[in-house]
Amino acid sequence: MKPRATPVRLAGGLAAALAALLLLAGNARADQPVGITAQQAWLDVMHEGRVVRIQREPDNFNQIDPDFAMTSRPCPPYCVQPMHLAPGVETIGELELMDYLRRITQRDDTVLVVDSRDADWLQRSGIIPGAIHLPWTRLHPAQADAESIAEILTLQFGASRTGLLWNFENAKTLVFYCNGPWCGQSPTNIKQLLALGYPAHKLKWYRGGMQVWKSLGLTTVPMAKR
Repeated sequence: MKPRATPVRLAGGLAAALAALLLLAGNARADQPVGITAQQAWLDVMHEGRVVRIQREPDNFNQIDPDFAMTSRPCPPYCVQPMHLAPGVETIGELELMDYLRRITQRDDTVLVVDSRDADWLQRSGIIPGAIHLPWTRLHPAQADAESIAEILTLQFGASRTGLLWNFENAKTLVFYCNGPWCGQSPTNIKQLLALGYPAHKLKWYRGGMQVWKSLGLTTVPMAKR
């Protein structure tokens, strides 16, 4: 009886395939650039008085942070958010967010990018350069008093008030984000602002949040402990 040669051929084919994959992997690490788009390699933005370069991690084998590798957080509270929060509120992606960050860097004071997450998340994963940190609790009527919320609306968001009436004519365009499509912190703030009369067209939502930002290897800035 002739010995079977098929397993040998399969093993040889598998070895060749693995060798080819390793060769491709080596080339990817050494030779393949990782731009933001084909035309844009990076974006320089101002963050707390200094220039920070937003770019993608150049290592082709870089992997997402373990904090954002989990797929099945319990719901509630970590439930999947809809693509559209409310009529008139635009849901945006990374490139649109970068356009707002560019405007801020060019001293456009009509725009503000807001990280709504709790402080412990910022200690673990950093913040998107050009954004400010405003925990969602500071805009939540169950967590903060009315005068504190009013102070944020006037001093940071540019709204004005006469008695109980709010005027948002000169209010800033606010771009909110939190941890990602499973995070309800920024959606909660957006809905609360809408309830106060904040114009929907001046509220933007980066739904992907830190989950997608990190998955693309984009730059974050570490937050110092306070």
